Amino acid sequence: MKIIPIPAFDDNYIWLIRNGHYAAAVDPGDAEPVLEYLDRHGLRLAAILNTHHHGDHTGGNEDLLRHANAPVFGPRRENIPAVTHPVGEGDAVKLPGLAEFAVLDVPGHTAGHVAYYGANSLFCGDTLFACGCGKLFEGTAAQMYASLQKLAALPDETDMYCAHEYTLANILFAKTVEPANADLVQREMRDRQAREQGLPTLPSTIALEKATNPFLRCEHPAVIEAASRHAGRALNDAVSVFAALREWKK
Repeated sequence: MKIIPIPAFDDNYIWLIRNGHYAAAVDPGDAEPVLEYLDRHGLRLAAILNTHHHGDHTGGNEDLLRHANAPVFGPRRENIPAVTHPVGEGDAVKLPGLAEFAVLDVPGHTAGHVAYYGANSLFCGDTLFACGCGKLFEGTAAQMYASLQKLAALPDETDMYCAHEYTLANILFAKTVEPANADLVQREMRDRQAREQGLPTLPSTIALEKATNPFLRCEHPAVIEAASRHAGRALNDAVSVFAALREWKK
């Protein structure tokens, strides 16, 4: 099984899971680059996986379905018209010949956001980013913090595939929060080099996120101190630290 990044729009990635002659598209906001890749490599679309309802993740669904009769998996608690298989926490998505994924409810960015975990891979949409996290459009800080903790509890070696190339901007913010984090300094050098070579900074890993992502480090003294300083008051619990960081990041 291979996982291929297909760039879309300004900074989106559509992830294509491929094996043999079959492929599944994760968050296809635009059908055209997916269809081009499928045609060029002689692949058949076996499934579509949506993490949430935003158009830059679902906009290509219907065009793709005009070319292939494929199941569309998406969050049960969100209205995505093309979804044929609504899913939520505890469900399993079986893609014959490709992989099987457990569905995780991860509300915060949107109310019904889900992630897909399996085959040592996590497709988390706009919940967890490389060195960052999604904005709170529909959920609360407490919901998003709980969702991030759920993802942080996955095995350290899990490859994390988020949906946007925000890494370098997120690292700049993380350095503001934790300027003395040596792992963060090393990450910036490596990821900046990747971008200079036209390569994606993804996938990340859960271990790397726990070492460098301030939104997963809300119980670390340096992060608590920085968030409290920004908030202008002592923050005594992780959710308050997270909320202050999320407001600070804008």
